[in-house]
Amino acid sequence: MSLHPSLQTYADAWTHSVEAISELVTPLVEGEWNRATPCWGWSVRDIVSHVIGVDCEMLGDPRPIHTLPRDLYHVKTEAQRYQEVQVDVRRHHTAPEMVSELEYTVIRRSRQLRNESREPGTLVRGPRGVEETLEYSMRRRAFDIWVHEQDLRTALGKPGNLDSPGAHVTRDMLLAVLPKIVAKDAGAPPNSAVVFDVHGPVEFLRTVRVDADGNGTIDGAPSLGPAATLAMDWETYVRLSCGRITPDAAADRIKTEGDQDLAKAILTSMVVTP
Repeated sequence: MSLHPSLQTYADAWTHSVEAISELVTPLVEGEWNRATPCWGWSVRDIVSHVIGVDCEMLGDPRPIHTLPRDLYHVKTEAQRYQEVQVDVRRHHTAPEMVSELEYTVIRRSRQLRNESREPGTLVRGPRGVEETLEYSMRRRAFDIWVHEQDLRTALGKPGNLDSPGAHVTRDMLLAVLPKIVAKDAGAPPNSAVVFDVHGPVEFLRTVRVDADGNGTIDGAPSLGPAATLAMDWETYVRLSCGRITPDAAADRIKTEGDQDLAKAILTSMVVTP
């Protein structure tokens, strides 16, 4: 048996992004590994450490036994503390050590994916021990690693792959949570609609409709007289959704029409990453 067809998209997206990351960081000199990234509190080395750590856990490796320092100002939640262990344990690793471990992890993980024969609905151990389906685990992984590839590209001044396989997985992940963001988090009024018009390498027009009971749904049909319309480029949409920039910092790249208070509430509620 081989990888289930519904999982192949996520395996391909992961492969594309992790190979891009390897190409980006392999030639870096020691000092470049310390460059700050848009991921708050993390350097280039930290991002790569996170990538290695997550894939090691998906391989079933035991988590490092490591006590975090008390002065990590960017670590505020239990979810962040969980993620930080794999990062902090590698903070003093040299550039050759980082590249070597990344390459070895990619080889092991690629082999695991080639031999994966479980069904998409199989329950697996996710972050912090929470069970999730294999399909969701792989989809979330493809999303996460593409976002971190973009973090590295921003830090290193090497833009690209905004329309790669991982970008399309990310689009679908972000669209799936839009109804909750609009209807629940931002409090859009019942019987209203909000339009998202995103252009660029990945483009889409979506309408979130809020019914009489305050529940949101999403579709690709335009709305006549929406309560609000938000237009922006794809990269801005991603960076807002992943907490890399604030709505104020991106104000010159966002166009809003209609209810400005609602538009502001939606933009403030868009962050979906921990």
